[in-house]
Amino acid sequence: MKVVYHIGLHSTDEDRALRCLLRNDEMLQHRGIVAAQPGRFRPVLREAMIQLKGQPANEEMQDHILEEIIDLDTPERVIFSNDSFLCVPRRAIMGDTLYPLVGERVPWIRNLFPSHVAEFAFALRNPATMIPAMHARFADQESFGEYIGRINPEALSWVDMVTRLRIAAPDSPVTIWCNEDSPLIWPEILETLSGVEDAMELDGIDDFVSELMSDEGVLRMNDYLEAHPPASAEHRRRVVSAFLDKYVCEEAVEMELDLPGWTGARISALTEKYEAEVEQVAAMDGVTLLAP
Repeated sequence: MKVVYHIGLHSTDEDRALRCLLRNDEMLQHRGIVAAQPGRFRPVLREAMIQLKGQPANEEMQDHILEEIIDLDTPERVIFSNDSFLCVPRRAIMGDTLYPLVGERVPWIRNLFPSHVAEFAFALRNPATMIPAMHARFADQESFGEYIGRINPEALSWVDMVTRLRIAAPDSPVTIWCNEDSPLIWPEILETLSGVEDAMELDGIDDFVSELMSDEGVLRMNDYLEAHPPASAEHRRRVVSAFLDKYVCEEAVEMELDLPGWTGARISALTEKYEAEVEQVAAMDGVTLLAP
């Protein structure tokens, strides 16, 4: 059995991938693939991790966990998706560190099913937009100025975060992508998580990109794709990109960044560092980058 841990991260996927996979539950289970229901697996895995505290689960416990959370007798692939696998949003950025608990929590996750192959998957996001989006989750508890006063945005490093993850679970491959690219590579993301060779078979494959376009654009894109089925993933990306350029809803893709201390110069510097770090992470051993 292969276990895929889609660990989010916060303010990236927002459970879109999980909802799509659950929508195709019957088809996936016929192929031996299970997208675990969050209401069933999240409390069970949480309890197991607390009990094990990073120690490997024995065969009996692994069987018990599976019996509690899935109905398929012999699954070939199980997908667990939870953007708070590593921590709650408020602890995602502490001081100068992205996800400081990754070194501790990843072994806890990996050792739930130590007898099986495991993979991790998640999206990176530009800190220039990730930090305001993260703060929005608990804006009622502290102001943006207070938030950036207790963290060091310029020191945050995805290279450091992924390095710590790889050290914590060296036997588990990691697949990453940039959140900014997600609408264009959505089929590839779903293929990575589900193991389905052609994600275009999945019902709801265009739901995500449809959220970003006007109703007219969605109708025109669907009519075009039906009349001109894409010959490849690259062909589909060109089509989707063309329709997004023409029919995008600005309010769906633009973010309010008129915040105290969040200057244009700071945003540019954070973005430049982020783009350089994505290339560094993609070059790491055991890491695969999905990109347009």
